[in-house]
Amino acid sequence: QVQLVESGGGLVQAGGSLRLSCAASGLPFSRYTMAWFRQAPGKEREFVAGISRSGGSTYYADSVKGRFTISRDNANTPVYLQMSSLKPEDTAVYYCAASSCSSPGCYLYPRKYNYWGQGTQVTVSS
Repeated sequence: QVQLVESGGGLVQAGGSLRLSCAASGLPFSRYTMAWFRQAPGKEREFVAGISRSGGSTYYADSVKGRFTISRDNANTPVYLQMSSLKPEDTAVYYCAASSCSSPGCYLYPRKYNYWGQGTQVTVSS
């Protein structure tokens, strides 16, 4: 049974930092593209950051570029999202996702992901 479990969310003031973690089990982790999405109330789920199977390539939404960093450790399976200079508009539920698609064209689209975590809430106060 595949499980993705996020942790690290919480309440932080604007300008602060958080690191999210995603622990994966039940799948050949190194064969999956990994990504973080987020969903704010009343909005669609949106792509935040993605990382290739090897960790050699990363992709970011324009809204987080330069502030967020995605990384992975294929030996130990966590995927991290380091978030800095947080803004109130970053407030959302953040989801970890795994995709068997390796094409860069797959990163942006939720429908390309095979597995999802339950989400972790990030709230940024002004």
